[in-house]
Amino acid sequence: MIESQPQINSTFQFEILYQSKHSQARVGRIHTPHGIIDTPNFVAVGTNGTLKALPNHWLDELGLQLMFCNTYHLLVQPGTEVIQQAGGLHNFIQRKRPIITDSGGFQVFSLAYGGIANELKSKGTKKYTGSVLKITEEGVVFRSYFNGEKICLTPESSVQAQKAFGADIIIPLDELTPYHISDEALLDSFKRTHRWELRSLAEHRKNPNNQAMYSVIHGGIHPELRHKSCEILDNADFDGHAIGGSLGKNITELYATVQTTTPKLSPEKPRHLLGIGDLPSIDQCVPLGIDTFDSAYPTRSARHGVLFSFDGPIKIDRQIHRFEHFPVDKDCHCHLCQNYTRAYLYHLFKAKEPTAMLLASTHNVAFMMRRMESYRNQILSGLI
Repeated sequence: MIESQPQINSTFQFEILYQSKHSQARVGRIHTPHGIIDTPNFVAVGTNGTLKALPNHWLDELGLQLMFCNTYHLLVQPGTEVIQQAGGLHNFIQRKRPIITDSGGFQVFSLAYGGIANELKSKGTKKYTGSVLKITEEGVVFRSYFNGEKICLTPESSVQAQKAFGADIIIPLDELTPYHISDEALLDSFKRTHRWELRSLAEHRKNPNNQAMYSVIHGGIHPELRHKSCEILDNADFDGHAIGGSLGKNITELYATVQTTTPKLSPEKPRHLLGIGDLPSIDQCVPLGIDTFDSAYPTRSARHGVLFSFDGPIKIDRQIHRFEHFPVDKDCHCHLCQNYTRAYLYHLFKAKEPTAMLLASTHNVAFMMRRMESYRNQILSGLI
């Protein structure tokens, strides 16, 4: 067993319970003011303070220990002041368990590059011409998608917003660049983003507020830059590390990037993989030492009628399911599988009833919790 080391934030601690003898995988616990996160684990994305089609009070029943909310969207609507007056994000959205927020940088820069800033994280092709007006050493100036208002996001203002939200884990401002960028432009961005991150950390330290801050490791698919990023940020006393930036144009480059990055990070700190949470990627990256993954993948798949199972995905709107009067998964304890049949869910999707998305989303989130528990048990059993 590897003993965990104390973190700079006394209310935040990462405890390693077991280190695999076959890989970099480990089983651990992240202690936060709002509860424990067992690792490896999946972090569902609630962009606007809610998972699409799911009420927040259901998430406890589903076992979701960590929820990801987006600072950019919450900053634009409803605004920091509204959330602060409500007593913070936990009170505002009625969630008792841990929350992680990002800096807002991912959304700002992905909008700037037409939704394709990171090929593995965003497949969108919408164009938001002129949304980003200026990028300087100070920060980034952009127009709100909500009302066109001009907003300046700096390392300091991003941290201040996340302080007002009261998230358990917060992220420094960083610049997300597209995959196809010149080496010169990548290096300029690399240097600026690390200056931004260290400014974010300095702002955070003025008022820790019982919050932890993760760094964001950058460097594109270049191992030497990734290693340099690890060196800079691992020595800066962040509470944990998130692997972000452009992770490659395909799954092979993603795995290679994670594989070269995790060994360069202090093992006593948690490692998060930003924006990646599909089942094949989790399967490959748990053995590489990733502790948490975030993605909208399960709920997005559910809204398109794709349900998860240990035997593979089920496309519920196919004719074959019309007469299947049995649960999606007899071993699942979610509301869908305990109360309804595949035939009924098939009917709901065909009738375009919103309840279909609610029930399917419930199942997929519940499945992700079971899947992550299975990974933890496999590591403890010496299978990973």
